[in-house]
Amino acid sequence: MSKEIKNLTNLANTEYSLKKLFSEAEDFLPLLGTDYVELYVGNAKQAAHYYKSAFGFQSFAYAGLETGLTDRVSYVLTQGKIKLVLTSPLQKGGELNEHINVHGDGVKVVALWVDDARSAFEETTKRGAKPYLEPTVEKDEFGEVVRSGIYTYGETVHIFVERKNYNGVFLPGFEKWESHYNPEPVGLKFIDHMVGNVGWDEMNKWCKFYGEVMGFAQIISFADDDIATEYTALMSKVMSNGNGRVKFPINEPAEGKKKSQIEEYLDFYNGPGVQHIAVATDDIVATVSAMRERGVEFLYVPDTYYDDILERVGEIDEDIELLKKHGILIDRDDEGYLLQLFTNNVLDRPTMFIEVIQRKGAQSFGVGNFKALFEAIERQQARRGTL
Repeated sequence: MSKEIKNLTNLANTEYSLKKLFSEAEDFLPLLGTDYVELYVGNAKQAAHYYKSAFGFQSFAYAGLETGLTDRVSYVLTQGKIKLVLTSPLQKGGELNEHINVHGDGVKVVALWVDDARSAFEETTKRGAKPYLEPTVEKDEFGEVVRSGIYTYGETVHIFVERKNYNGVFLPGFEKWESHYNPEPVGLKFIDHMVGNVGWDEMNKWCKFYGEVMGFAQIISFADDDIATEYTALMSKVMSNGNGRVKFPINEPAEGKKKSQIEEYLDFYNGPGVQHIAVATDDIVATVSAMRERGVEFLYVPDTYYDDILERVGEIDEDIELLKKHGILIDRDDEGYLLQLFTNNVLDRPTMFIEVIQRKGAQSFGVGNFKALFEAIERQQARRGTL
């Protein structure tokens, strides 16, 4: 089968899969959306300043010594519907220090908003999930929150958050974080999807986990020849819950002439974990422009990418020269088109980065951009000497 026919088949399968999603994804674990994402970091105070300054997040909530927390400190940032929690240890030893020593800064918790955290724990653990947090009721004067949690790939965990009986700022134990320094938001609205990298031959295992344990359905699959350059390749499948609010692409390495970005990630993260967070915007040009002005670095896309881009994607609303100026990638499926751009790694280790995405109807994940994207990543790998 030719590459062109295979790409068209993938697009058709994507549309078909999305239409079947509600019937295939089981409803034993109804998810209302992503509640928060928590990173374990070496210095939460400085990390919070970075995400505020560079990405336009706002001060939201705080927990630490001043609130009676003695082992850790957490700063909560918000923008649109996104809540980012940055947590650092205050004492030697323990889980946080061990996680940072092994992985560096990185995502520990992908918290999911649910109506019933006890039921979510029961339904997932009886289907084989490894428990992380038994259902726990946390209370203060503003009400109560119930949280429970399970392990997923690597040391990443999902925490189920039930907050229907809570009116506080974030969670019990947190207070409102007042700060005079709140740079303007850059237009980030919500988390579109989060991508996990897993080891060799582990993709199907974790897709099965999300299907059987969490009731997700697979909406698209990419083989190694779909996502390949001259030197490297990977394979990916996208899992989604029934209402489509939570989507997790899962990547694994594939054989290539040189070390792929997934292998590099696994080497430096020392195991599976979250590779990138894709955040949605309604105006990617304005968002990317604001981020560039604040020092965010993006992957370089050569001008030749745009030579025949309109022949491939058809008519778009945006000025192609403006997209070219910012290196914004374009792709189309049967539902519409999308615009996307990827930052360089935002951590010292070449692990996590951020994707900015604007959907103009498209529900796919930019398969037409993979080659350009991975060639851009390979240029960074070559500079690091890890290709």
